[in-house]
Formats: sequence, C-alpha cells, structure tokens
Amino acid sequence: MKFNKLFSAMILSGALVACSESTTKNETVEQPAVKAETAQESAPTLAADVQAAKDLLLAEWTGPFEGVPAFDKVELKGLIPALEEAMAMQLTEIDAIANNEAAATFENTIVAMERSGAELDRLFTYWGIWSANRSSAEFRAIQQEMAPKLSTFFSKINQNAKLFERISAVYKGEGFDELRKDQQRVTWLTYNSFAQNGATLNEEDKKRYADINQRLAQLHTKFSNNVLADEENYVLFLEESQLSGLPDSVKAAAAGAATSKGEEGKYAITNTRSSMDPFLTYSDDRELRKKVWETYYNRGDNGDEFDNNAIIKEILTLRHERVGLLGYKNYAAWRLEDRMAKTPENAMNLMEQVWPAAIARVDEEVADMLALGKELHGIEKIEPWDYRYYAEKVRKQKYDLDSDEVKQYLQLDKLREAMFYVAGRLFNFDFKPVEKGSVPVFHEDVSVWEVTDKTSGEHIGLWYLDPFSRTGKRSGAWATTYRSFTTFDGKTNVLSSNNSNFVKGAAGEPTLISWDDAETYFHEFGHALHFLASNVAYPTLNGGVRDYTEFQSQLLERWLTTDEVIDQYLVHYKTGERIPAELVAKIKKASTFNEGFKTTEYLASALIDMKLHTTDPANIDPDSFERDTLKGMDMPDSIVMRHRTPHFGHVFSGEGYSAAYYGYMWAEVLTSDAAEAFKEAPGGFYDKEVAAKLVEHLFSVRNAVDPAEAYRAFRGRDAKVDALMRDRGFPLPKK
Repeated sequence: MKFNKLFSAMILSGALVACSESTTKNETVEQPAVKAETAQESAPTLAADVQAAKDLLLAEWTGPFEGVPAFDKVELKGLIPALEEAMAMQLTEIDAIANNEAAATFENTIVAMERSGAELDRLFTYWGIWSANRSSAEFRAIQQEMAPKLSTFFSKINQNAKLFERISAVYKGEGFDELRKDQQRVTWLTYNSFAQNGATLNEEDKKRYADINQRLAQLHTKFSNNVLADEENYVLFLEESQLSGLPDSVKAAAAGAATSKGEEGKYAITNTRSSMDPFLTYSDDRELRKKVWETYYNRGDNGDEFDNNAIIKEILTLRHERVGLLGYKNYAAWRLEDRMAKTPENAMNLMEQVWPAAIARVDEEVADMLALGKELHGIEKIEPWDYRYYAEKVRKQKYDLDSDEVKQYLQLDKLREAMFYVAGRLFNFDFKPVEKGSVPVFHEDVSVWEVTDKTSGEHIGLWYLDPFSRTGKRSGAWATTYRSFTTFDGKTNVLSSNNSNFVKGAAGEPTLISWDDAETYFHEFGHALHFLASNVAYPTLNGGVRDYTEFQSQLLERWLTTDEVIDQYLVHYKTGERIPAELVAKIKKASTFNEGFKTTEYLASALIDMKLHTTDPANIDPDSFERDTLKGMDMPDSIVMRHRTPHFGHVFSGEGYSAAYYGYMWAEVLTSDAAEAFKEAPGGFYDKEVAAKLVEHLFSVRNAVDPAEAYRAFRGRDAKVDALMRDRGFPLPKK
C-alpha cells in the first residue's frame, strides 16, 4: 500500500495538480472498516466485452521490460467494475492484516501493507492517463461517480481501528529501535499518516471526518473538470490580418492548432499557457491581447455552470472543519506539521522576506516599460495584458535580446538530447529509444526510451515522453511514475513519464520553444531523474515532502545554461550552426531580467494560498478575498497571480499543493544554495565528487531520510536564503 501515492487527493480528483509524483498525506478517510466482501461475492454479472475490459485493467503487466501497461488495449467500459473489484480485493488483504492473531511485527503489518493493493495501484496508472492525458466526457462522468466511492474505500482502511492498533504496536514497540533506519521511517510515515487523519477520533467524529472527505472528493473533481471545460470551450480563431507582431514560429503553431480543430486556413490561440504566453508577448493588437488575457485568467470565474467560486468556498469550509476535529488551529497548521517548513509562520516568513524586493523590482520594470510604451504607442498605463509585450521590447532595448531569436536555437528534440547528456554526466544514465510499437503507448505522440547504466549496462527502467498539447489533455507540465523502484519484494525497474503541452511545430518543421519552456522541460526531467535514481526498499519511501521534492527538479534547470549544453545542443533549426557566443552572453546578462514579474506572480499565488488556509473560511468570499488581500499586500496592478483562485488547480483540484504552494520557493532556497556548491567545485556543474554526493544524498534516498538531514549530508550545513536573493538580483534581506 503506497500511502503517499494511493491516498493522494490527486487520484480522487483525477487531476495531476502537481508537477511531480503525489506526496501528500493520507487525505481520504471515512468510517470504521467493516469486513470486506470478497471480489467474488460482490462481483455483478457483466457482459462479455465489459468483463474482458475489466480483466485487462486488473491484469499483471506483461511484455518486455518486466511488464508494461497495456495502454493501447485498455477500455473505459471496464473501469468501474475493475475499480470495484480492486477495492474489494485490497479490503480483503487489509482485513487479513488487521485480524492477524499473531503479535504485530514490522513484517506482518507494515510490510504486508506495503505489499497490498497491487491491482489497484496498476489500475490507478490507467486512471491517471484517462484523467490527465486523455480526458473525455465519458471519463469525467466515471470520475464524478467514483470519487466518493474511492473516498469511502480509503476511509475503510484508514479508520480501521484494529489495523491502527497493530501499526501503533510496531511503532511504539520495543523492537522499533532494532529496525533499520529506512524501516523505522516507513513505520513512522505509516503511523503518522493514520494518526493525522482521524484514526484517533471517536466514532462520531470519524463519521463526520469521512463525510467531509467524501464531499471533498466530489468538489475537487468538479473544480478540475470546470477548469478543463473552460480551457476547451474558449478558443480564439484568427485571420492572417490579425497576426501582426507574431513570429513565424508562433504563427505556424497557431495554424497547426487551428487545423487540428477543423479550421484549416485559420490560426487558433487556445486557452492554455503555452498558447497564451507567446501571443501576449508578441501580438501588436492590444485589444486582442486583452481578449486572450481575460479569457485565460478568467477560467473558472465566468459566472456560468463552470464557475468555481462557490466550490472554493465549500472546499475551504470543509477543510477547516475537518482539521478542527483533529485539534488543529487551521488547515495550514495541519498541512505543514510534517513538512520542512513545519509551521505556516515559517513559510510566511520566507515569502515575506522576498516579497518587498520582488514588488520593488516590478516598479522598476513597469517604469521602463511605460517609458517605452509612451514613446511607441502613447499608452498611459501598463495593463496586465501589456506586461509581457512591453517587457519583450525592453529586453530587446536593454540587452539587444530577442526572445524569438533565442527560440530559433531551442529545438525540442535537441533539448531532449541535452537532458540525456546531463543525465549521463551526473547519473551515469544512458537513454536508448525503444522501437515504435514494441512498448504500448496511449497516443501516437508518446515515445519511449530505455534507461540503462552506462558502465554496467544494467537496465534501470523506461522513460515515456508525451510532449504536445491536444484536446482532452490537462494544461501545464508534470511528471509521474507508472512503476517505482523497490527491493522489498525483489528489485523492480522504474517506469517514469514526462508530460508537457508544447504546441507542435508545422509539418516537417521542428518544435521550437521559449527559454522559459526549456527551463520547464529540464525541470520536469529532474523529477524523472529523481524517480529513476531511486534506491529505496519500500513503496512508501518513493514519496516525499512537498516543500522538498521540487528542489531536485528545480536544480536540474541550472544545467541548461552550462557551456557543455549550450555548445553542443543549442543549434539553429535551419542552419545547424551553434548559438553565437554573443547571444549566449546576452542571455546570461539578462538572466535576472523580468525577475520582478516572475517572482511576484508566483509569490502572489503562494501567499494567497497560505492566507486562504489560515483564515476562518466563514469570513471568506472567494470573489473578493483574492482582490482585497492582494491590495493589502500592495500587489502591483499590472500583474495578476500566476494562478488565480478560480483556476488554482494545485490547490483546489486536490490537496497536493493546498497550503503548500509556497514549497516551490522553499525548494528554490535549497536549489540556489546547492547550485553554489557546484559553482564552488573544481569541476563546476559536472564535478564528479559533488555529483556523486548529489545522487547519493539528494536523489537516490527519496523519502527514506528526513529531507533536512539529507540536505545537511550533501552540503554540510543547512541552506541559506542569501543564495536565492543573489540569483534573482535582489538585495539581501536585513538580518
């Protein structure tokens, strides 16, 4: 039983709200467990085709590479009966553990729980694909129906009094100190997961706790589907005459998007960040920029059937009530108790150290943009839909740096090869493409690579890549695993996956991406390397601590700017020539350009998230809370939150980042500090000694070691915020 994955609200909502494998607490609890019906006793009579579809979904994976998911054969019609049977099977396993007459031991309780639920775990791999990569009206109906049932199922496990008694006996027993350190940690994680989610409540409160979770499962699903509906329903089709300012690469991508939607000859700006962002950066048409901006930032906030404001209010109210049953002051206090930050106050303190410098930098950026805007177009104010456009013009003026010129050297395939190069230098990994058709995939755009050790040739796992945007695919970028490394039942290989929403280049042309997108590409690959480098025994230890797990992926972004990557992989898509040294110098010189915008839009979302979860929800009206709180923080009116509340999927499509969005900045402190360790090393970013410590202490251990302890083992001390401020070109905070 993989608590850090299985009990994730991500699974219940069907929305991969984080860019990494879910690492949340056990968040789906309900009434005390009753003896489970066996799958045979409860199984209804099914039509032959449905029975076959169900059996395939539950079947062990077969084929090459220790077995792989049958992505090309599974069908939705088998999903509901498969879920019902898999839940019944796992409840039978849990019932056997809870009622074991032998004294509780690590092996017969903790390890037995780690072993349980194999069928359901495989099934959730397919669920995740249908939710995030191939969503449809049919799946969303299933999702809506099954979310509360899954909540009930999880609760039957987590509120099983006999089971918790046995877990407590192992955790508090005399034999605990004799266990290995990783065995002690998985025992503590299991105990803590139960204790912090209602296992110690009285029966009446357990029932209420369970009812809340069941309702939250429905609300998270509805929130996610509403956002996806707005992304799918709002597409702006343009004519050639409306493309002034757009580079050829953006036009080509928009033409391809329109063709894919049956509008040959037109140009489509879809309601996703990867389409919106370049349009706002380059379009000369201010009214069209405003239209695209409003459409994107009003997702979930249009006062129609897909409006999320009432849902947000109910989610916050229920979360607050639920943690109140456990004695916590607010939701954030519960959330951060086992994170690196420990308390909301610590998280707020970090953000508030950076916020003044960020908004002060925005004032400087806006002044530069307004001066140019007045000169060029006679504008009197920089509106939010102007920021990217005039920032790009200032970038050209100040640094003679044209983002579209840079883009000509950022080919998606070449950047992938660059990531493989970095993985080879740091992790000794080799990536070899798997022949098309030999491993099942869920879409023709998906490709697969085998990962091996460069020295020994040992097979490590597979890496799946699904890079392009399409209808039914959630926006953003994320990483996940279909199978994680463990050794407790024999060594398993890793099936890792990266997913993006790049706009595919025109037929016969490479896909070109922005510098920010290239950083995101490296970031998500960092998560994949975290999965592939795992060297833990038990499934639960492949989870992590949310304000720490972004650190490894953020750190990998730093290798994009190393000379080795720039010299070998940043080549012009037409001529094949290396990116000119003077252009690289401009990129590096402008590295902190627009940092006020980037830091402020992120921090605004993180601060609102924390304030939402430390305020009594009875006093919150979602329509006004965001606006009034930002005003009280002196939020510049030329910028909005990166994720406005009505479409803040990280926080309301599940509980993966609720009261935890600050974690990106917490992890960035570690990232900046760790990067300086490489800068200080004789071999720079490819120093063998520092790289070995990186893999040993920060990647391979996953959650088998407390994150603070792991970081100290790597760095020799705790991280300091000073490196972050230096990276962003901000003045150091006053001591």
